[in-house]
Amino acid sequence: MTAIPGPAAEPAEPADVPAPVGAGAWVILPTYNEADNLGDIAAAILAALPGATLLVVDDGSPDGTGRIADGLAASDPRVRVLHRAAKAGLGRAYLAGFRVALDGGAAWVIQMDADWSHDPTATPGLLAPLEEGAADLVIGSRYTDGGRVVDWGMARRFVSRGGSLFARVVLGLPVHDLTGGFKAWRATTLAAVDFAGVHAGGYVFQVEMTYRAQRNGARLREVPITFRDRRVGQSKMSRRIIAEALVVVLHLRWEELRGRGPRRGA
Repeated sequence: MTAIPGPAAEPAEPADVPAPVGAGAWVILPTYNEADNLGDIAAAILAALPGATLLVVDDGSPDGTGRIADGLAASDPRVRVLHRAAKAGLGRAYLAGFRVALDGGAAWVIQMDADWSHDPTATPGLLAPLEEGAADLVIGSRYTDGGRVVDWGMARRFVSRGGSLFARVVLGLPVHDLTGGFKAWRATTLAAVDFAGVHAGGYVFQVEMTYRAQRNGARLREVPITFRDRRVGQSKMSRRIIAEALVVVLHLRWEELRGRGPRRGA
């Protein structure tokens, strides 16, 4: 008996493949003398956000961090490197990285430190409110409910909390952690900030960027994180950085009172 062939089967349509976690996100990672940290932290970031682009912004590190970054980029197309001639302040490194990410078509931009004080596994949680349309700037917060700091002495805790409280009161911001640098931005919110008008070159950059975003009407969200002291190397905090923070915060408020700074809800 000869079998009569039936109609040819329709080719199966490929199942929808979800985009990898972090698709459309750029992670900006400033470095200066982070040779002992960069390889492992880069791997951890890309494991948490396999769809993201990692941009290392190296300020001419004399310990060879830039060469390590180049090696990572050569072996993984998700890694890119921006070399700057010399150390010129954390804020300036971030601004340079932000420009590259925005020009590269980023939908979301994450900023974080390379010293393991910011946990790479927390990055999807920072992105979630942006992807859900619930926020424009998400801050990984040590000082909101559920957030905490470990490995710090009382003096460092006092300076950090006191700085955030001072900036919050002077600038009238609804954020508990203003000095932290673990943030996720909607690209359009970041692009709306006038980079040319940013005063800060040091850690007060974190306060100023949140202030400018909020005055532009950005919706802010804090999500709790656990912050740990850096694994290796030395902290770059100094009395000069603390003094700069106080001066810049007061200057921002003074400019606003004179009608020369960004306005609330503008």
